[in-house]
Amino acid sequence: MKFLECAPLDRLSDFLSNLNLGERTIKGCIEAYSCKHSGADKKLSISLSNEILDYLGKSSDNDSPSPVDSLSSPVDSLSARTSRKTLVYLVLALYHMYPDYDFSAVKAHQFFTEESWDSFKQIFEAYMFEASKEWAETFGGVSLLDALFKAVDEVVSLDDCEIYGYLPDSEADPLPERGAIWSFNFLFYNRKLKRIVTFRLSCFSNLIADGFSLDEICDEYDEEIFADMDI
Repeated sequence: MKFLECAPLDRLSDFLSNLNLGERTIKGCIEAYSCKHSGADKKLSISLSNEILDYLGKSSDNDSPSPVDSLSSPVDSLSARTSRKTLVYLVLALYHMYPDYDFSAVKAHQFFTEESWDSFKQIFEAYMFEASKEWAETFGGVSLLDALFKAVDEVVSLDDCEIYGYLPDSEADPLPERGAIWSFNFLFYNRKLKRIVTFRLSCFSNLIADGFSLDEICDEYDEEIFADMDI
């Protein structure tokens, strides 16, 4: 995949790269890629495709349905070529987000969820409330969410875009730094343009060094978040 230069995305990444909010620090990165394979991605793409086909072949040898096909994943039944292609692109994007982590396409498939802009917006507004206030104080004018919408829309045209969340369990979590209060990975994929915008966010407590346990901090933070969310 080829990295695409985009000044508005760079501005957002710079702001979110190490945002100290007092008790917490936000670490985020947002980047754009073309889905055209280049270099090592070609070999990796073939390897991922073969992994999926091998898995489906082994599953078809059994009388029971493939557990991959039966999962409630946004990537429809992997027996369809277009679905396999989409999964390969998504996993390749994960490799660019976390280059030191070895992803299995079949396992990654289990952790993708399909999102709408509205569901993404609700998550973003709840978890990024303090960051949004810091953005407004620093830059004024357009809100952080609106700036994000405009920047992503410029690259992948959100009206024609599929939004995926990657929410793994603890064993499949590629986050290199442990001790995160929360973390999110979103991928904005436009099939026609063959482009993906990757967006990863994580939040770390600055209080752990002061003797607070991570569980205590997470419980307190969850109470704050869910109190503000419209559920």
